[in-house]
Amino acid sequence: MTSVLRSEGLTKVFRVGLLGRKTTALDGLDLEVQSGEVFGFLGPNGAGKTTAIKIFLGLIKPTAGRAWLLGHDAALVRPRAEIGFLPEQPYFYDYLTAQEFLDFAGQLFGLPRSIRQDRARRLLDVVGLAGSQDLKLRKFSKGMLQRIGIAQALINEPTLVILDEPMSGLDPIGRREIRDLILRLKEEGKTIFFSTHILPDVEVICDRVAILVNGRLRAVGHLSEILTAQGGQIEVTAGGLGPAGLEQLRGHGAVIVRGNQVLVTVEGESSLDAILTIVKAAGGRLISVVPHRRSLEDLFLEEVRRS
Repeated sequence: MTSVLRSEGLTKVFRVGLLGRKTTALDGLDLEVQSGEVFGFLGPNGAGKTTAIKIFLGLIKPTAGRAWLLGHDAALVRPRAEIGFLPEQPYFYDYLTAQEFLDFAGQLFGLPRSIRQDRARRLLDVVGLAGSQDLKLRKFSKGMLQRIGIAQALINEPTLVILDEPMSGLDPIGRREIRDLILRLKEEGKTIFFSTHILPDVEVICDRVAILVNGRLRAVGHLSEILTAQGGQIEVTAGGLGPAGLEQLRGHGAVIVRGNQVLVTVEGESSLDAILTIVKAAGGRLISVVPHRRSLEDLFLEEVRRS
């Protein structure tokens, strides 16, 4: 697969306050996003997500390291013509109608008038605003503004779409609409890179994710790989164990006795092997083995607390 976004050792240090105290927003970020995937850039508020996006877009310069867009240095203007971008807190000219705003966005890319008008009509339909083309943006709800923001990010038919917190401030219906739109863009062959701290939708729509905490990359990869690598709890139910076998089990995990059965909760497969050996040696019978994969939320909170 082709890399459309990449960074090596990306670092950004800001000076804040009257004394110019140094604050590290990004610390050696190594990241790569492949063509055609939906990539979730996760982290709590203040993790450095927006700083990284601004560097990728050439809006600010890194203190150290390098970034590339579509195979070009991110500092160059050339690759930006193939990028669609929706910032976290966009400001739109609210006296414009939806149609006028998209026409204006198309002019920024130098698109001919006929193409601008055709794309504007099509994109308004794509984002669910077909009946609002003549409504001024000041009358738009938060969800409608997010949709028109995504529409303007698509006016140039970009190769890579970058969305900074696209779910922020939306109600469940609005989040569902944005989620479905992202999946539709993926079906059209576009690459979507979006930052967020709202996790439930991520597990549904993302091919891969990266978790950023305090400017440092804590985990990256396919969700199944990350969560499996981090382990998880396994519940073992057994019966027919005597007092000696039960006492042995207590040394390997949390034990709950339910009548003639015992439930043992262990961490990881290595502990599971020990439990199975004890049950067999004690002449007991194995009733069930139920693995519980950790959720993305569990992993996310662990990484934040660890930092």
